[in-house]
This record gives sequence, C-alpha cells and structure tokens, in this order.
Amino acid sequence: MANIIIAPGKYIQGQGELDRIGAHIRPLGQRAFVLIGRSGYERMGERLEAGFRAGGCEVHFECFDGECSRTEIERMKAAMARLEADVVVGVGGGKVLDTAKALAYYGGKPVAVVPTSASTDAPCSSLSVLYHDDGVFDRYLQLPSNPNIVLVDTDVVSKAPVRLLVSGMGDALSTWFEARAAADARAVSNAGGQATNAALVLARACYDTLLADGLKAKLAVERRVCTRAVENIIEANIYLSGLGFESGGLAAAHAIHNGLTVAPETRGMYHGEKVAFGTLAQLVLQNAPMDQIEEVLGFCNSVGLPTTLAGLGLADADMETIRAVAEAACVPGGCIYNMPMEITADKVCAAILTADALGRQYK
Repeated sequence: MANIIIAPGKYIQGQGELDRIGAHIRPLGQRAFVLIGRSGYERMGERLEAGFRAGGCEVHFECFDGECSRTEIERMKAAMARLEADVVVGVGGGKVLDTAKALAYYGGKPVAVVPTSASTDAPCSSLSVLYHDDGVFDRYLQLPSNPNIVLVDTDVVSKAPVRLLVSGMGDALSTWFEARAAADARAVSNAGGQATNAALVLARACYDTLLADGLKAKLAVERRVCTRAVENIIEANIYLSGLGFESGGLAAAHAIHNGLTVAPETRGMYHGEKVAFGTLAQLVLQNAPMDQIEEVLGFCNSVGLPTTLAGLGLADADMETIRAVAEAACVPGGCIYNMPMEITADKVCAAILTADALGRQYK
C-alpha cells in the first residue's frame, strides 16, 4: 500500500490577513458565498466586506444555524444556487468550517476557510464531521480534496476566548499518539494510504510544540495579546495537527470523543476537551508507560483540559452511561480499530474508568 500525505493548497497565517481576504480569495472566484455565525458577522462583517471589496470580490453573507448537519448543508446549497456564487468561504469555528467544506463539495465550488479561533484542527482537513440536528455524532464525510486556502489572522484568533485555544490544544494533543498507534497498526489514514515519515514528524512536532509553548500561549491569550508562543500554538493546533491527524491517522482518542457525544451531560464540552480525555483513555488502553501518562496529565492540568469524567460533566455517571459511551466508541468501521490491538467495548469501558481514576489521583 502507498504512503500518502495531503495538505491544503495554501496555508496563510499572520497578523491583519483578514483585511487582505479579497486578494487571497480572488484567484478562486469573484462571487464569494460566505458562511459565518451571527455573532461573527456582528463582530467582523463590515471588516470582511471591506476586505473582499478591496480585492475585487462580490460577497454575500449567510448566517450559520449552529450545527454541521445534512439539514443545514441542504439549506445552504439552495441559497448558494440562487446567488450563483463561484467560491465558498467559511468564517468561524470548526462546525462552520466543516459545513463550508461540505457545501463546496456538494456544490462543486472551491473553498477557503478562515478560522476565528484555534479550537480544532478541522480547517486544514479534507474531512467534515457531520452531526444530527440534535448534536449527536452522525458520520465523517470524506472529501476528495483539502481546502484551497486556509487563512488565519492571528490578531483575530488570539482575541478569541482562551477556552477555545485550550480546546484546540486538547484536539492537537491526540495527534502524535493517534498517528503513532495507527502507524504501528499499519492502518489506512484519512489520506487513503499509510502514514509517510513526514506526517509522523509533523505529528510529533505538534506534541513537542504543545509542551514547549502551551502554557505560555494560554497566559498570553488570557491577557489578549499575541506572542511568539501564541503564533506557535495556533500553527500547532490548526496546521501541524491538521496534517498530522489526516495523513497520520485517527485512533482511540477521537473514537472515545465520538462515544462521549451520546451522553447529554457532555454537550456543553468542546470537541478538544473531550478528545483530551480520550487521549488519556487511549494511553490507558495501550498500557503506556506511567511517565508518559504523567506528562500528559501534567500538561492537561497546566492549561486546564479535563482529565476526569467530572470535568466532562459526568461526575454522577453510572455504569450504564459509561458502557453506552464505550459501545458508541466501538461502532463497526470506526477509527478505534486503527489501534494496534484487539478492541472491545469492555476494554474501552475499563480504559475510561481507569483514566478517570488516574485523573482524580493526579489532581
């Protein structure tokens, strides 16, 4: 089987790049259909419109309804067709961007994504995570290509709530461990082949950057400033993690995240917060060395990522709930089977409970 690595057509990161959005987008099309959340439009609508027009682009804004679901994608498709737009632009968080990517795919248009936080590694990927209208995980939509452009204005991202940056660190935290597990299992990655050495190097660089700069970046963003550490963490959360997970592979950490979505108590938690706990549970599942587990626990506690079920809103969860989470993590064909070992719901349930015990003891 071939080794394959994939990436967005262009990754742009810097201060003030939102003001140059039209110049960046115009090579893709002149009539932009911009998918954006209502609060994002209130904060940035005028600035975005000025940036598009300065680059010679017409622009139409459509407000996102809040869930990356098939219902929302169909609504956007109808609106885009009426306007005869020739390029899709997603501006916002992970679900907005995933919806924009799916919309561009179904509409046969190029797509640019503009994350307003570094809360997930979704921007760079050729993947959209679909949910049902009630927020329960539906399925992964594998797209034929990565976004044409990923545009990151670090001034905007560094002023987003610090919890979003920390959540992105939780998502990025899993990248190295999942890619390494998938490589050990010789699993097929989202790129359609086995991991290249380059993908594994990027995944490891992502983890090393988190350990080196994660706490410094959190403290800076709490003060609404953008330092070199913040720039490094933004790149790790979005680019290194995005390429590392997609061309390296997903495994138990993301599968356990998917399982956690069936518990209503976790609905208020961000994607990366659940993935961080899933990473800890994956290490337990692998019986990783204690010094590795302690390093992950120490990092999570330093930046404020959850390491216990209580931290996810499941302090009072009974065994029936934990069992349901484990079974949902083990759906046939899921990424948990990229682990280099036999997987059963019983083993995943035990790993979740042991991870919770380790988290409580380490605190």
